[in-house]
Amino acid sequence: MQYNFFRPELLVAMVILSSCGAKSDKPVAPVVPPVSVNLYKVSVGSATYSDEYPATINALNEVQIRAQVEGYVTGIYFKDGQHVTKGQKLYSIDHQQYQGSYEQAVANLNVAKANLDKAQKDADRYTELDKQDAIAKQILDHALADLQSAKMVVEAAKANVSSVQTNLRYSEISSPLTGTIGISQVKMGAAVSPGTTLMNTISSDDPVAVDIAVSEKEISRFSKLQKAGTKLADSIFTLQLPDGTIYPHPGEISLIDRAVDPYTGTIKTRLVFPNKQSELKVGMNCNLRVKNDHAVEKIMIPYRAVVEQMGEYFVYALGDSSKVYQKKLALGARIKDQVVVIDGIKAGDEIVIDGVQKVRDGAKVLTEKSKQN
Repeated sequence: MQYNFFRPELLVAMVILSSCGAKSDKPVAPVVPPVSVNLYKVSVGSATYSDEYPATINALNEVQIRAQVEGYVTGIYFKDGQHVTKGQKLYSIDHQQYQGSYEQAVANLNVAKANLDKAQKDADRYTELDKQDAIAKQILDHALADLQSAKMVVEAAKANVSSVQTNLRYSEISSPLTGTIGISQVKMGAAVSPGTTLMNTISSDDPVAVDIAVSEKEISRFSKLQKAGTKLADSIFTLQLPDGTIYPHPGEISLIDRAVDPYTGTIKTRLVFPNKQSELKVGMNCNLRVKNDHAVEKIMIPYRAVVEQMGEYFVYALGDSSKVYQKKLALGARIKDQVVVIDGIKAGDEIVIDGVQKVRDGAKVLTEKSKQN
C-alpha cells in the first residue's frame, strides 16, 4: 500500500518563505541625514604677520688647520672649544729639529760667503797681475771660474736658508683668525703629513651668518629689503631658536647669491646676526622670521576650519544642493587663531567652521539658512 504525503499548502508556504528570504539578502542603502554645521563666509582682511624660512647658522669665516710640514706633534697650546685670537700659538711640530736645521743652513751660508770673499780677492789680485803680464793666463781663468762657482754656492745656500726658514715657521702653527677652535683631531706625539692631516677647525663666532633659501618669486622683495639695510625696523628679521624662544638681537641681509638654483628654483640669501654671548652655534637649525613692513590684504580664515590629512591642508566649502566639498589649501603664516590662505579658496566662499569632524566630501549639510527654508 502506498501513501501520498504531498500537500499543496506546504508548497505554497515554502515558495513564500523562499521569496521573502531572497528579498532580505539585498543591501539597502542607509539614508544619511544632513549634518548640522556652522558656516563661515571667507573675506579679505588686513594682515600683518611674519613669514618663516628654515635657516642654518654658519660661520662668516672658517679655516681648517692642516700641517704644512712633516713630523710629530710636540706641543698643543689651547683647550678644545676655547676662544682664540688671531696670531695665538696653537701647535708645534718638531720645532727644535727644524730650528737646528735652520741654524745649520745659516752656518753653511756663512761658510759660502767666506769662500766667496776669498775667491773675489784672488780674482781681483790675479786680474791686476795679468795687466802687468806677471801671471799666466791660465791662473787668472781658474781664479775667475772659482769666483763664479763661489757665487753660485752662496745663492744655493741662501735658497736653502729660505726653505728651511719656511719649514721652521710652519713648525709652529698660529691661529689665522679670532674665533672658536674645535676639538683637536691630533694628540701629542701624533705623526702629521703636510697638506693631508686635518688638525683642527677654527670659525669666527661674532657675528654669524644665517643662510636661507628664497623662492625666485621673492627675489624682488628681498632685494628691496637688502637695499633698505639698517634703515629697517629692528623687528624685521628675527630668529626662532630650536627650543621655540626668540633670539633677542635682530639681523640684516648681508648678500643674495649670484644665481638661482635651476633644480630648486631658490636662491641662497645670507643674513648676519650679532653673537656676542656665543648663543648661536655653527650648524644650528632655526627659523628666520621676516616681518611684513606694512599691512597686506590677504584671505584669512579661522584655523579651526582647516583639516590636515597626510601633511596637506583642506577645508570643506559649500557647493550646490547644500553639499560640501573638500578644497586643498596652500597656507601662509598663522596669526593667533587665524591663518593666511595663499591659494585654494577665494573671498565669498562659505566654509564649514564648526562640525568639521562630522562631514565628508560630498556630504549634505544642514545650516541655519536651510533650516529656515
